[in-house]
Amino acid sequence: MKIRFPLHFHARPAVFFMVLALFWGPWVLKSTAGPAAETKAGTVQKKPGSAPLWAQSKEPCRVYRMDLLEPVDAPMWRRVQLALKEAVSLRSDLLLIRLNTYGGRVDYADSIRTRLLQSPLPVVVWVDNNAASAGALIALSANRIYMNPSASMGAATVVNQQGEVVPDKYQSYMRATMRATAQARQRNPRLAECMVDPDLGYPGIVDSGKVLTLTASEAEKLGMSDGTASDAQQVLRSVGVSKSVLVQQKLGLMDRFLQFLLNPAVQSILILLMLGGLYLELQSPGIGLPIVVSILAAALYFAPLYLEGLATYAEIWLFVAGLLLLALEIWVLPGTGWAGALGLAAVFLALVASMLDNQGLEISPQGTNRGLGLATAVLAVLVPLLALGTAFLLWGERLFSHGPLRKWVLKSPEASDDSPPLKTAEQNAIAHTRLIPAGKILYQGNIEEAHAVDGWIEAGTPVRILRKEQNRWYVQKTD
Repeated sequence: MKIRFPLHFHARPAVFFMVLALFWGPWVLKSTAGPAAETKAGTVQKKPGSAPLWAQSKEPCRVYRMDLLEPVDAPMWRRVQLALKEAVSLRSDLLLIRLNTYGGRVDYADSIRTRLLQSPLPVVVWVDNNAASAGALIALSANRIYMNPSASMGAATVVNQQGEVVPDKYQSYMRATMRATAQARQRNPRLAECMVDPDLGYPGIVDSGKVLTLTASEAEKLGMSDGTASDAQQVLRSVGVSKSVLVQQKLGLMDRFLQFLLNPAVQSILILLMLGGLYLELQSPGIGLPIVVSILAAALYFAPLYLEGLATYAEIWLFVAGLLLLALEIWVLPGTGWAGALGLAAVFLALVASMLDNQGLEISPQGTNRGLGLATAVLAVLVPLLALGTAFLLWGERLFSHGPLRKWVLKSPEASDDSPPLKTAEQNAIAHTRLIPAGKILYQGNIEEAHAVDGWIEAGTPVRILRKEQNRWYVQKTD
């Protein structure tokens, strides 16, 4: 007993502390789990209200406000850069963004997200109606998110121009971007990923197979927004601003003009005018008007891209080199093919590279922003090229024989309506080079400039002369 009693006596404190840890341990862990701890399956405990972004003072809060109400594209990206620059120069205390967009290009949304995350000013986003797709990424990059009671946010799955879901490598990058953005702003990263990937699912919130889109009340309950607000003044009161001096972003005339030129639809039209005028000038030298239109369209296309840092000297000089190679193919080395092919490739590469935020001529796709940006740029150039080529292949010759452009053609004296018709023997010639459709023919012992009106003609093929305009013979195959 003398041996067992001390052991029993000294073991009692150890048993006491074991029982204490068993009953008190879960309570201590629960109390220190933090605001991001999950309670029941399918619900997320809302994090406590954060400190106001604006500390009360006698001076009013200087608020800079901008409205993002258009698709996410180059014009929006430019407006965000201008807004941040002006807000800093005005020594604003807060940046308020009214957001209402169905999304757009992911590469520009990623650029906007990065600038907002790095903003020296606190950023507050008020989702007035929609923050869909790329708009959800922009909203999550703000320090505070407030939503109109009828607004919604989410559905950020990456799709192509036809609305089809792109391969998983793009979705994976977008998931990581949404996750990183949510973590940077202390929001639930899993819910942010569910806005991209329908296969993830979240118990009690969204079933697997469905993309997450949150209403204003759902976003506030789950901590993905900081509250609801019906107007901008209510948003400011929610972040602690009682007195404010509001500065609304207003673009000048030149800025609005550049915004207009950066619109993708306008860029496609400029590409059509640029290449169409070049084609008309090369096919019928002496018109004058098409080359003027082409040069003007090229200036309007490259000028805003150069001013915004997208187009560099390398891309502009590459475009000029492509035009020179095309001229070489038409006037100096007709029928060779290689000069024209290199010229078309140079023009195409210059137009595509000028649309990308890259270094020089590097257009290597890396991640979803580069990959989708490259695909969009290629389509923006390729579609007008194909449409233009098809139109001129079908109706190009009629523009100068029967169309309204015929009266603009500067005809030489040989082409006068009073000129005597050629004799039958004088109508025959031989294709000296391949006519594609421009080239050279051998006529009465002389090599002359010629243009085939019925498609390509191989070298050595007998041709019949139809007319002469601007020292160029228009010919067709001999029957």
